[in-house]
Amino acid sequence: SPPQAVSVDELREITDGICKLAIAHEIVLNGDFKLEAASFSPKSLENRVKETLHKAFWDSLEEQLSANPSDYTQAIQLLQEIKETLLSLLLPRHNQLRSQIEEVLDMELIRQEAEHGALNIRGLTTYILGTMARLCAPIRDQEIRGLQTLTDPAQLLREIFRVLGLMKMDMLNFTIQSLRTHLRDHTVQYEQKKFQELLDKLSNSLDRTREWLRKAAAEVSAPPSQPPPPHPAVGGSPAARSPGAAGGGTTRPSLMSVLHRGYMNLLRWEPGQKEYPETLVMDQARLQEVQAQVNRLTIIAAVLLVTSGICGSTLCGSPGFVARLKRVTKVLLEGQSCTRYDEALEDISNQVLQEASRTLSQLGYPAFTAAKCASLKGQIKSIAEKGNAVRHVIEQRIHSFLSLFISPDGQDSQKDFPKGLDAIQEELLEVGRRFGSMIHHNKQ
Repeated sequence: SPPQAVSVDELREITDGICKLAIAHEIVLNGDFKLEAASFSPKSLENRVKETLHKAFWDSLEEQLSANPSDYTQAIQLLQEIKETLLSLLLPRHNQLRSQIEEVLDMELIRQEAEHGALNIRGLTTYILGTMARLCAPIRDQEIRGLQTLTDPAQLLREIFRVLGLMKMDMLNFTIQSLRTHLRDHTVQYEQKKFQELLDKLSNSLDRTREWLRKAAAEVSAPPSQPPPPHPAVGGSPAARSPGAAGGGTTRPSLMSVLHRGYMNLLRWEPGQKEYPETLVMDQARLQEVQAQVNRLTIIAAVLLVTSGICGSTLCGSPGFVARLKRVTKVLLEGQSCTRYDEALEDISNQVLQEASRTLSQLGYPAFTAAKCASLKGQIKSIAEKGNAVRHVIEQRIHSFLSLFISPDGQDSQKDFPKGLDAIQEELLEVGRRFGSMIHHNKQ
């Protein structure tokens, strides 16, 4: 059907709903989530306009305070905003401090004092700084101490205003962290509700999700003669499919087995492939980072396995040898895309050979022959090929292990760590926990 026409108001409402949904999702899944003040590129039009307006305001304030007699019009406006900001930083239990702020920063009294030329700006700013010191996070202590050394009233008010803005952001992020556990308990229902509201307003909005699930269903239903890339079905048994699978006829896969396959396929998402399913767009960056980590761990484990096979247990059993190879391989893979592994593996093969030669010399063993050196370098460089047998085996073991983190009954099997992956056990467990956390949240 043709796309449904959407009015400007509806589009604004949809955009607002998506933003709220994305923020709630990010708060729960991103433990490092925090709000930050908006920033613009120094050369952008927005930044130039902002700086021009701010400079004009603060220059005007300085002129007013320097006049004889002083003009407190803008200073009073600032004091009003400062008072409101201080009150917004208070917790419900701060009743006494709230009353004190209301009394000291009594705006009606301040206006009367200004009219009679009796306004004590220095006294007010001293009280404000003292209150800020009581309310601020420890990270702001040094900045507030720095403000106490300023003597120019216009500059002092400007810096007070700046630091209060930072304190407001600190309070917002503190509130988010404090409520994270509570939000985690309720965000699933909230996301379901918001997502359904968006679906009701946008027809044909899950086309990519349907295609993703159809592909997964086709793979799960594929006959044994045409096996898809092996991922364990949920539960790891034929029971994941509907009755009739054993009869050789067309099978109807279970919803969980299709979802399981679809989620595991995300770890093989090719660069430039079709866009992500709509239901996973908010986690696309996180999932792609997991995929990149899996690819790097696959290469590291493959390099170590090839090296072990050629160098033997005596060399690989030397204290620190495998750890050094892992470290240098990891460093050389950092920042490399999966399409450029051939370049990285060229450097890795040279480093592995150097480390092997150095260790052989230290242990008093003869150096490798030219043929063995060429074989070691050649086999390491060949890992760049996706059809490489060692890389394929390692990849299958890693994917099979990660599948346990998204299976409802797979947690008990995680203790059975795959053979040949001991060197990357710590990193693989961390990746599995991240992957499992994202997938379980999305399943709900």
